[in-house]
Amino acid sequence: MLHSITKKLENQTKNYLSHFNINNQNLKQMKNLKSIALALVVAFATVSVSGQVKKIDAAKSSINWLGKKVTGQHNGTVNFKTGSLVFNKKKLFSGYFLVDMTSLTATDLQGEYQGKLNGHLKADDFFGTEKFPTATLNFKKVVAKSANVYTVTGDLTIKGITKPVTFDLTTTANSASAKFMVDRTKYDIKYGSGTFFTSIGDKAIADEFELDVNLKF
Repeated sequence: MLHSITKKLENQTKNYLSHFNINNQNLKQMKNLKSIALALVVAFATVSVSGQVKKIDAAKSSINWLGKKVTGQHNGTVNFKTGSLVFNKKKLFSGYFLVDMTSLTATDLQGEYQGKLNGHLKADDFFGTEKFPTATLNFKKVVAKSANVYTVTGDLTIKGITKPVTFDLTTTANSASAKFMVDRTKYDIKYGSGTFFTSIGDKAIADEFELDVNLKF
């Protein structure tokens, strides 16, 4: 019995890692994948036979971002590559998400102005998407807040830097949603920050940007 359960967990883990396309190139790009893989093994080992892994529909799921500055704001989208929520006895247990940073785009502009902003956001002084084409979120702690609402603390990795974030996640049978703020300066994105460059006046860009996440399964 123990051998069959262990074998099942091994196969689940292999399949899970496979659907994240973890290969040698990804290992070079994302130094924290070994710890994530270990976390997945622990997750599968802890989830009972009644557990369930819900893989997102990346095409139907969305991440909308909003960044503000003294003189206005910009908004746009960035796409998921893949991701899953893990449930144990119908309760949220864990989760992992991989984001395609090269898909980052502004949606409040068009044409030349959109191209200029997109290029700036993808440049090294912002998200450096050529060197860091993906971002990850790995759930570390999940606490039930109310019916189908959970307070999640996770490791968010942007530009190879990992910092904790905490947010509330609301789940249904076939969807989940969350909205939270991210301090970009914690990921060495300091361009236009009034915190670090006090003389820039009305050219300052807010340190925090908002993420509005909607998951479809």
